Amino acid sequence: MAREAHPALPEFDYIKPKTLAEASQFLSEHAGESRPLLGGTDIFVRLRDGAWKENKFLVDVKGLDGTDVLTFDEQTGLTVGAAVCMNRLSSFPAVKEHYPLLAEVCDTVAAYQLRNRATVVGNICNASPAGDTVGACLLYGGILNVFNVGGTRQEALNTFFVGPGKSVLKPGDIVTSLQLPIPPKGMIGKYLKLNRNNRGDLAIVGVTAAAYPNQDVPSGVTVRMALASVAPTPLVVSAIEDYFKQEKLTSDTVQTAAQLAMDSCKPIDDVRGTARYRSLMVRNLAKQALTALLEKM
Repeated sequence: MAREAHPALPEFDYIKPKTLAEASQFLSEHAGESRPLLGGTDIFVRLRDGAWKENKFLVDVKGLDGTDVLTFDEQTGLTVGAAVCMNRLSSFPAVKEHYPLLAEVCDTVAAYQLRNRATVVGNICNASPAGDTVGACLLYGGILNVFNVGGTRQEALNTFFVGPGKSVLKPGDIVTSLQLPIPPKGMIGKYLKLNRNNRGDLAIVGVTAAAYPNQDVPSGVTVRMALASVAPTPLVVSAIEDYFKQEKLTSDTVQTAAQLAMDSCKPIDDVRGTARYRSLMVRNLAKQALTALLEKM
């Protein structure tokens, strides 16, 4: 049986609301068959491949109130509108200065042309365990601003993900922006990922690590790590942070911490790698990422 190498997009209706309220109302009334549209880099692939057959309406929320904002305040931190593309974000001077890990991560996603469309908020709302930018946003303490006709609210990223492709968002919810608070002074970070090619592929394993001086813990340093593609949701490794509360970051403790990272994950076998391979690569990449932090300190 012949297979079509590049299947066409299914038919859908494109909805362009004038206000957030109008968009939220439509999404609520068409729950299960509509989806907010930002960059579209994930949506169109999934529609093309038949993963989202039930979606009949794409609701374009770009340009609506708050979705295009990109600002930095020395008291409250960074606000990233849902429609702000990754290239714009990574080149923003305040991001380069105060959130260099986020800029680094954005620049690893696919190709430059795609990053002119792809958005960090879209990457988060996709709720993929393999999302490249999610780890950095988690380690920076990200909070999402959510609009709904029933009221606005905030959702912390550390409780946002509930399963592969699933989040706490409800029908009618529209994430308008991401907020990142001011990072701790002296915070450094590193992102490493393993994939099948240098560009344009999902991470087989992703490791995001960060550290900063902290005199409130015995070791004098806080070290945190987030993992991608090794659990049903993006995973923050609490064992790493607990370990480094007592232990300083050294070449010896890096070895133990890398094993802790490996022990914390629960990957699965899929077409991109086996569970065993992923686990071993978590240990290797965690060691590399922590060593990179050690060299920066």
